[in-house]
Amino acid sequence: MRNWLLPEAIDDVLPAEAGELEALRRTLLDHLGGRGYRLVRPPLIEHLDSLLTGSGRDLELLTFKTVDPQSGRLVGIRADITPQVARIDAHLLNESGATRLCYAGSVVRARADAPGAAREVVQLGAELFGVPGTDGDREVIGLLVSSLTVAGLRGLHLDLGHMGVYRALTAAAGLADNGDDTTLFDALRTKDAPTVEALTRNLPAAWRDALVALPGLYGPADDVLRTARALTQARVPSRRIRRSLEESLERLGLDRLDIVYLHDPDEHRAEVLETGYPALEELRAAGIVTAIGAGMNSSAMLADLDREEANLEHVRRQAQDVFFSVLEALVLIEERGATADAPAA
Repeated sequence: MRNWLLPEAIDDVLPAEAGELEALRRTLLDHLGGRGYRLVRPPLIEHLDSLLTGSGRDLELLTFKTVDPQSGRLVGIRADITPQVARIDAHLLNESGATRLCYAGSVVRARADAPGAAREVVQLGAELFGVPGTDGDREVIGLLVSSLTVAGLRGLHLDLGHMGVYRALTAAAGLADNGDDTTLFDALRTKDAPTVEALTRNLPAAWRDALVALPGLYGPADDVLRTARALTQARVPSRRIRRSLEESLERLGLDRLDIVYLHDPDEHRAEVLETGYPALEELRAAGIVTAIGAGMNSSAMLADLDREEANLEHVRRQAQDVFFSVLEALVLIEERGATADAPAA
């Protein structure tokens, strides 16, 4: 008698369970259809480049890949139906206004999501396109709760998050669309605080502190929002600096400035270290400012900026009768690769 062996974490679904799954599938699809969501059936395999378009590295690692004997092209067996539905909306339907689609089908994963989990599962879901902002969020969250209720689940606990916060922070910090962004997102998603701290160590203090705080911003909504508002309020002076500079650029008809100076930082030590320099560092990272300089009356503030690892391209001595401690200033300037000058006699 031959022993039939299935691949690891791939299982047969026997009559009792298969019947329950099919009844649940019909119930949920009828519920989604009654809410205006139309059924689509994407193919099980696609060319790999289209299957993974717009997806992250996680999905690529989960996707079975093989060569199509008919075309010789690399194809993938879907591990997630969501990107396929997005492709259908964008390239096949291309409708104006709201588009509501639903789907149900098997997905196969190269690796199990967790120990003991199956690698072939039934995925059922709904996608809403063309309804931006909180209206779309409200509809999808309501649809999720009603669908779970129809499925017979009780005592639901709903955790909410928002990618907009993460995207805004990484874009402002100059991390969007690079490798650090992907690694940082994985660390934040798993609440790996030490890795988040390591990846953000060289960012301007304001963005570094905000990103480091993200893994701890979970719990009751009121508490999370209160903490988030406190972090946001601490950023108000920085936003004012940016807004003032953007207004100046608009008046000048320019899109960037070659250099911006911190004036008299030695007379406004706390403001410069906590707000002024971090704000200009953000603008430099965004390409709005090419270089940052400082005009000061003593070398002490230069040393403070150095301890904060400030990257100044130019230092100007503002008073003819005051001079820097030569060794201290020149060593710091040379280490930072900055230039220095003084007013003409």
